[in-house]
Amino acid sequence: MKFVSTRKGLSATGPESVFQGLAPDGGLYVPVLTGAEKIDLASVRTLRDAEEAVLAALFGDFPADVRTAAVDRLLSRFPAADPIPLVAADGMQILELFHGKTGAFKDVALSMLPVFMRHAAGGRRVLILTATSGDTGSAAMQGFAGVAGTEVAVFFPNVGTSKIQRLQMTTPAEPNVHAIAIRGNFDDAQAAVKRIFADAAINAAAAAKGVTLSSANSINTGRLIPQIGYYILAAARLGAFDVVVPSGNFGNILAAYYAKLLGAPIGTFICASNVNDVLARFVKTGVYDPGETFTITNSPSMDIRRSSNVERFLWLLNGGLEGRIDAACAETARLMADLAEKGRYELNDAARARLFADFDGGVATPEETEAEMRRMRAAGGYTLDPHTAVATAVARRLGFPQAGRPLVVAATATPYKFPETCARAFGEDVLTDPPPAFRDLERLPVVQTQVVDVDGIDAAVTALF
Repeated sequence: MKFVSTRKGLSATGPESVFQGLAPDGGLYVPVLTGAEKIDLASVRTLRDAEEAVLAALFGDFPADVRTAAVDRLLSRFPAADPIPLVAADGMQILELFHGKTGAFKDVALSMLPVFMRHAAGGRRVLILTATSGDTGSAAMQGFAGVAGTEVAVFFPNVGTSKIQRLQMTTPAEPNVHAIAIRGNFDDAQAAVKRIFADAAINAAAAAKGVTLSSANSINTGRLIPQIGYYILAAARLGAFDVVVPSGNFGNILAAYYAKLLGAPIGTFICASNVNDVLARFVKTGVYDPGETFTITNSPSMDIRRSSNVERFLWLLNGGLEGRIDAACAETARLMADLAEKGRYELNDAARARLFADFDGGVATPEETEAEMRRMRAAGGYTLDPHTAVATAVARRLGFPQAGRPLVVAATATPYKFPETCARAFGEDVLTDPPPAFRDLERLPVVQTQVVDVDGIDAAVTALF
C-alpha cells in the first residue's frame, strides 16, 4: 500500500507513515486506494477477522507476524468474548467501543499502535508527543507503558477534563510515560505538538540525543487504520446501515468513511457536535470556520475547534477518491493555507457536492445532552455517556433511524468516565458497577503533577530528550 502526504504528495510506506506521524510537509499521510482493497464482508465473523482484513488491505507492508501481534495485543486488552458488541436500545444499534482499559474508543487503536511503532522504529528510540482533550492521553499512556524504546508525553488541558479522565493520566507511574497539564485548551496543545514536529531545531536536538519524535494522536496512520475494523465488523453483522459519531477531531467518523471505501454499505454519516460546533457546521455548509468561541462542556473530549483529520477528508473529496493525487494535494494545500492565513476555508462546488451526498450533522447543547441521557435511560433502559448522548440526540433530531435501515451509534466512552455529569443528569448515582480499572483510581497516588503554560510546552518536550 502506498501512502502519500496530503499537501505535497510525499510517498511513504505504512511503517514510515507510522514512525513519522506527521508528514514532513506538515500534512497527514493517506493511503492511496486503487479499488482492489475491497473486503469480503462474508468472511468477517469476529473482531479479529475484521482487523486482520483491514490491516492486510492497508498495512500490507507490515510483516504478517507484526499484524498478527498487533491484533493479539488488542484482543488481550479487550478480553470479552464479544469485545465490541452491538447492543439494541430504543431502536438504535449501540456499537460499544469502550471495553478497553481506559473506557474509551481510543483503546482500540492504542492497543495496537505500540506493536506497529516498535517495528517501524527498528530499534530507534521514539518520543511520542500527544495532545489530548481527555481520552487519547490516558489510552496512549496505557498503550505504551513499559514498552521498550518508547517514551510518551501527553499534554492535556488543566481545566475541562473529568475527574476520572484526569486521574487516568496523573496516576500512571511507569517511568516512560509523562502527563503534563497545560494552562490552555486542546487546540493549544495540538497546535504546539504539530509545530514541534515541524521545528528543525527541536528535531535536530532530539536526533543528537538519539531520539525521533512521533505521535499517538489520530494524525498517525497507526491510530486511524485500526479504527476502521469495528465499522467493518458492524457491516458484516448488520449489512447496510447509517452511522452517527460524536466527533471532535474527526478521526473516528473518518474511519467509518474509509470502511465504506473498503466495502461497508454505509449510507449517511452523521457528524454530531457539542456547542463547539465547527464540524457540524462544516458538514452542513462546506465551510470550515473555527471561529473565536471555545466552550468547556460536559462532553469534554469534543471540546475542539481545530480538527486534524478533516485534512485527510479534504484530500479525498478533492481528487483522492479518484486517485488524482496531484489535484488532491494542490487543493488541500490551498485550503490549509486559507485556514492559516484567513482563519477559515470553503470547499469548491464539486467537493461540497461529494460532502453533502454522504454527510449530515447537528449540535446538542449541554442541557440537551443531559436531557437525552435521561430520555434514553427511561425509554431504552440504557445509560449513555455524555458524548454518545450528543450522538443519539443529534440523530433523533435529524429523523434517524430511518425505516428499514439500522442506525449504528458509535458509543465512544463508558459513562463511568463521567460520574459528575451522570449524577447531575440522573439526580442520583446510577453507576453502581464500575469496570475493574476504575475501582481503585481514587486510591492511587497522583504522580504526574507538572503544569506548564502553553509557551512552556517546548521546554517540557526537550527536557525529555
